[in-house]
Amino acid sequence: MVSKSLSVIGFKPDLRSGKGTQIQRGLIVRLLRVISLVILDALSLVLAWKLAIYYGTPIESVWTQEVSFLMLNVSVGISIFLTSGLYKAGINRRNYTRLIKAISLSEVLLLLIGFLYAPESYISRSTFLLSWLLSIAFICTARFLFDVVTNRLRSQGSVRHSVFLITDKEEQEEQICLVEKQNCYTVLGVADSSSLDLRNRDRTFAYLRELGVAEAFVSWSCIKNRLYICWHFYTAGITIRILPTKHEQYHPKSVMWMLGDVPCLTIPAPILAGSDFWVKRIFDLVSSSVLLMAFSPLYLTISVLIKLDSRGPVFFKQDRIGLHGKKFKIWKFRTMVTNAEKLQAGLEAKNEIKDGVLFKLKDDPRITKIGKFLRRYSLDELPQLFNVLFGEMSLVGPRPLPVRDVERFQKMHFIRQEVLPGITGLWQVSGRSDIENFEDGVKLDITYIENWSILMDLKILFQTVGVVFQKKGAY
Repeated sequence: MVSKSLSVIGFKPDLRSGKGTQIQRGLIVRLLRVISLVILDALSLVLAWKLAIYYGTPIESVWTQEVSFLMLNVSVGISIFLTSGLYKAGINRRNYTRLIKAISLSEVLLLLIGFLYAPESYISRSTFLLSWLLSIAFICTARFLFDVVTNRLRSQGSVRHSVFLITDKEEQEEQICLVEKQNCYTVLGVADSSSLDLRNRDRTFAYLRELGVAEAFVSWSCIKNRLYICWHFYTAGITIRILPTKHEQYHPKSVMWMLGDVPCLTIPAPILAGSDFWVKRIFDLVSSSVLLMAFSPLYLTISVLIKLDSRGPVFFKQDRIGLHGKKFKIWKFRTMVTNAEKLQAGLEAKNEIKDGVLFKLKDDPRITKIGKFLRRYSLDELPQLFNVLFGEMSLVGPRPLPVRDVERFQKMHFIRQEVLPGITGLWQVSGRSDIENFEDGVKLDITYIENWSILMDLKILFQTVGVVFQKKGAY
């Protein structure tokens, strides 16, 4: 069973990469909605300002004569609507209370800007009040009419989002009624939980891509391997909507969303599926190339010290298990005697990792004098920049483990093999060798995979520098 887990047939990409770069499904419809609302709001603000000047008490001022103040009025209003979430889908654009608050805030900000920019100029109170009241009236009316027209078009089958339902058979009828009640979705198909099983998963996602599904409504209880499945939807550019369940559960990337009056969770798809991962790979390639050139004098110095300290090669290459269980040779500066792997069998009884999956020994007699120094400052890991350059590793990711360790994995542990291994990771900056239980390390790896982002990688890299200089947990 283990040998099958370690073998790889063909090439599979990193869990986060997606199958080719794909634009978020349904993006065009969403963009058209937002652009239409922005145009309506801008026209409403312009009309309100013009009428307020015409009917208000006339005062010659830059406020009423310069076009720049009119443009400022529109820009401030649109910006506040945007930051207030009034261009989001669903009930957000119909939240008239929030609209009135946003319009009022924009008017106050305009007064403040006008005072700071041109304190000697004035605007009549009647013009200001008329502009405020007319803006509220026009924008709310425009939003109401927009909804009326949109609902009419949707009743005729236009501007709808194509969706697919995956839910248990006994709940399908109820869930279909809940989705169709919203009058903004076209249900292209329904499947039960078996469609997400391992044997059916690839066919299901290929079928969803073929249908052009924008969103998938999934019952949380249908997803057995939630971390894996959620990343598949995410990298396919499909927004996943988690249907209501009696049990309160969530995913780290999920946000609250209303399905009518029912609160649900959703995991929104990125605008460009897989783009973040390819930014990560480009960063890895550029950084490893630059660091290899910058550290070349250090590489030479360490090589000389290793040769002077003990017999044997400068570099140590070992089989490690990488992406999807594929073996590769990891590069390190040699820190042990040349027959270290043969001697390990006699030291297994002294293993300090409680569950025995990994092998760690604080005062390992196999380590050379220069090896102790290199390990203390993690300098022995520097040659792994070659592995990063060759695409076998990343700067940040779960550490690749020896064959001996992976052969002791349980089924749940293999999720960490679905992403590219790294030189450093959340495990390393959270204690490095001080973690005594393999399960604790796996939890950190899963936390990394669940919450991964480019910003998270950068934070781990900066934390790694601090951990190395403090020599925390290194031996």
